[in-house]
Amino acid sequence: MATNFTEIIKNQSVLSNKQKINIIIQLSIPTILSQVSSILMQYIDAAMVGHLGPDASASIGIVSTSSWLLSGLCSAMATSFAVQVAQLIGASQYEKARRTFKTALITSLIFSCILLIIGVLVNQSLLTWLGADPAIFDNASAYFLVFTLSLPILQLNSLCSSMLQCSGNMKIPSLLNASMCGLDVIYNLIFIHYFGVVGASIGTALAQLTVCFINLWYTTCHSSLLKFQNHEKFYFEKETLKNAFQIGTPLAFEHIAICGAMVMSTKIIAPLGTIAIAAHSFAITAESLCYMPGYGLEAAATTLVGQCMGAQKKELAKSFSNLTVAFGAIIMGIIAIVMFVISPFVFQILTPDVQTQQLATEVLRIELFAEPLYGVSIVASGALRGAGDTLIPSLLNLLSIWGVRLSLSVLFVQTMGLHGVWLAMCIELCVRGLLLLYRQQRGQWLEKSL
Repeated sequence: MATNFTEIIKNQSVLSNKQKINIIIQLSIPTILSQVSSILMQYIDAAMVGHLGPDASASIGIVSTSSWLLSGLCSAMATSFAVQVAQLIGASQYEKARRTFKTALITSLIFSCILLIIGVLVNQSLLTWLGADPAIFDNASAYFLVFTLSLPILQLNSLCSSMLQCSGNMKIPSLLNASMCGLDVIYNLIFIHYFGVVGASIGTALAQLTVCFINLWYTTCHSSLLKFQNHEKFYFEKETLKNAFQIGTPLAFEHIAICGAMVMSTKIIAPLGTIAIAAHSFAITAESLCYMPGYGLEAAATTLVGQCMGAQKKELAKSFSNLTVAFGAIIMGIIAIVMFVISPFVFQILTPDVQTQQLATEVLRIELFAEPLYGVSIVASGALRGAGDTLIPSLLNLLSIWGVRLSLSVLFVQTMGLHGVWLAMCIELCVRGLLLLYRQQRGQWLEKSL
């Protein structure tokens, strides 16, 4: 598949809409299926922990946004090199693509170890700052500590998966992610039974470690385009690091802005009590089922736009970006309608607490109206990223989430409680989608070059 669509992009001057759609579907489906398995894992994790009671769910919910912040920074580091690899493959510079991958491995490991140290150092003070209830402090602290210690493993998995995806190989990362989800369920059945809340974190870390060895082995030894060659010399290239900095820094700040805002949202919600925190956490988990196609299409958009830009086929890049953005909006809109209907049954599975079920259903239904434009924002970001355009989209995200979501959350929570926070989220996601759609449609990103 990788070679087929790469050669089609390079060698065919004109592609029909049918050919474009077929390529998008073939690239997206493996990643979407991987997302499905990942979401199912989150549902099972949430259900396992949820049956331990609202305090257990709140223990994970209180640190979830901080965990996303660290994992998002690892993702930004991986993307900063993967986009370069996509464009190099599009330009048929395979040896340089492999050198870029080697540089990424070393740089990413150093970066993730720095994050690990920071996470360990701020663990206790973070929970105090978030206003964690004393009843959940110990469990939340232990859960976050195990997650932090597993960051280098998470980083390697993210990097190898991103590299394979940007080379056009969606199947292997998807199979490995699905396997990781299955392993996570098995490990959780064991460790949650013995260690409670922290057992969920241990299970996830062990599942990531198992898959990490396979992912790294496959990418470095068996990938048709990325496997290391004995005769090729390795050296750091200043240009590669400079490009990684230019692409990755805006993405890192974007993740900091978004997750920082989520941390602030958690702080806003914390005074509402453990039921509100648990309902918020469960609603976020349930909503993830809606945006899984968006992230599948995002990965396809990044790969296709990146390789088209590398092959100097800018009109084709714009066409692929338009199609993937449209698909993202339509598919996420359809799934949102389904989730609106089935959400009460979903929360009955996730938690036995009736109050939490009712509150989570109510707030999720508010946000579901924003899903089509949320899909637009996800896929448009992926398309822009493939061209190396990360600064302006990151600034738009910053403006949207801090200027709209947080300000409205502070205003609405006073009179509407958790419902107000989710109404603010709904409005902000619509604003973000419109801003990124405007950026993508203007086409200035087509003039970007690495």
